[in-house]
Amino acid sequence: MTGRLEGRVALIAGGGQSPGQTVGNGRATALTFAREGAKLAIADIDPASAEETVDQVRSKGGEAFAVQADVTRPGDCARMASETVKRYGRIDILQNNVGIGTGDSGPAEITVEAWRLILDVNLTGMLLTTQKVLPVMHKQGSGVVTNLSSMISITSDVVVKGSAVDQSEGAGQVAYRVSKSAVNSLTESLAMSQAPYGIRVNAILPGLMQTPNAIEAVMESNDIARTELNRIRDLQVPLGGKQGTAWDVANASLFLASDEARFVTGVLLPVDGGQSLRRG
Repeated sequence: MTGRLEGRVALIAGGGQSPGQTVGNGRATALTFAREGAKLAIADIDPASAEETVDQVRSKGGEAFAVQADVTRPGDCARMASETVKRYGRIDILQNNVGIGTGDSGPAEITVEAWRLILDVNLTGMLLTTQKVLPVMHKQGSGVVTNLSSMISITSDVVVKGSAVDQSEGAGQVAYRVSKSAVNSLTESLAMSQAPYGIRVNAILPGLMQTPNAIEAVMESNDIARTELNRIRDLQVPLGGKQGTAWDVANASLFLASDEARFVTGVLLPVDGGQSLRRG
């Protein structure tokens, strides 16, 4: 039996990960795609982290190479696309996984510098990367773009304060929230404009996940122990009272990239254990 992505080429922007005890979305997606037969280009601003992902893919019999790239630089985005085509001849899947929340805070406190950095990386970077890949997919007459958004784009924040949780709207992540809301709009715009070319564009909205970018960052900014933070976050998830993992995001990504989703485009797919159903 062949894999669901056999013979396809996937470029994963943000295929490394932040240091931490768990796997990140980009790395989990890379390993999942490789298991299903895809050849991979792993792009990341941290070349060592990208190489770690490549090593893990190769250790499991997959094929991959790493490329250093900063998604806020148009030249880097063009290079990651051109190097993928040079190595494999095509790009069937683009996974836009890069996202940061560095320096974020409430709307009355955030600095201009932090606001610009978060929007540059999370939104403009996604646009630039997609722009450089679309001409390749146009020539092929097919392609899949999957953007990583967040449940915060459509629900209230979950802000940890000591041993309590503040769910005030926009309480602590205004730039991240705005950037991910814009990613949703960008996804829908791309889906409409690229449909005539046979290109599908969707977004995944992860909820509370045990990933390094989430857990380690919150531990540091709130001076809270891992066990207590996980307890607080687990309580916010209706399905089983447990956060998701990067493998849940990876499996959703696999579905959207596969032929099983051949008639699916413009979708904002929650992967959140029912968190988005909690309103009011």
